[in-house]
Amino acid sequence: MLFMVIERFRDDDMVPVYRQVRDRGRLLPEGLTYVGSWVEPGFGRCFQLMECDDLRLLQQWVLQWRGLGVTFEIVPVVESADARAVVEPYLDQP
Repeated sequence: MLFMVIERFRDDDMVPVYRQVRDRGRLLPEGLTYVGSWVEPGFGRCFQLMECDDLRLLQQWVLQWRGLGVTFEIVPVVESADARAVVEPYLDQP
């Protein structure tokens, strides 16, 4: 499953998080895959795409970032092609 993880940095201060990534890596438990990320220009939020089959892996990962002034919103997402396949039978209906 794919998940959009929205990180919010306290006071728009991403430095503690970037420091931890530099010093210790992403701290991903085995089975949780980092796909990619995007950061707002003002550094208020980071959007990460993650993949895993066990939601507990995301919980383990979030717990490793406690105390760094970051909060997480985790949203399950579906790839556009998969969503289109679900919607396709309904496109010709009134």
